[in-house]
Amino acid sequence: MEFDSKHSVIVPEGVFIIGTYDENGVPNAMNAAWGIQSDYGEITLYLAQHKTTDNLKKAGAFTVAFGTRSTVTICDYFGIESGANVNKIEKAGVHVHKSAHVNAPVIEEFPLTLECEVKEWDEKREMLVGKIISQQADDSILTDGKIDLAKLQPIMFDASFHVYRAIGDVVAQAFSEGKKLK
Repeated sequence: MEFDSKHSVIVPEGVFIIGTYDENGVPNAMNAAWGIQSDYGEITLYLAQHKTTDNLKKAGAFTVAFGTRSTVTICDYFGIESGANVNKIEKAGVHVHKSAHVNAPVIEEFPLTLECEVKEWDEKREMLVGKIISQQADDSILTDGKIDLAKLQPIMFDASFHVYRAIGDVVAQAFSEGKKLK
């Protein structure tokens, strides 16, 4: 079966929670799926016009928290409600503190958060490039001082079925498995 390009499935699509402050210092969060690590210390996200994009243009900073199995309800809520209509942080009952490194909120319920400065905002392409200034990881997701994805339990968005899926088991050792074919 052939599909048109609008229905292409490119996986995985992350579940990124973008945190910003508005001009009054009120925290906001949105769920975004189109993002990648675009360089060392850099993240690129594609965001249509939202309250969040208005906020990050003014503040020059944002946070990126990674959706997890345990935060899926909060993640989905941040994607189905508009910060222009309601204080999503308050309604979700999450706890927030100001980043020590950038002018953006850290949502404490998420165990892994990037703290970013706006490096580039291309309004025409709806592309945000962030310079990662710092990263916060809860001790509960670390093994030997490294972020352990098995403990983090990140989720991805499945655009085909409009569901969230857990990212799964280790299937092979990188930079080793291919040696079998050498």
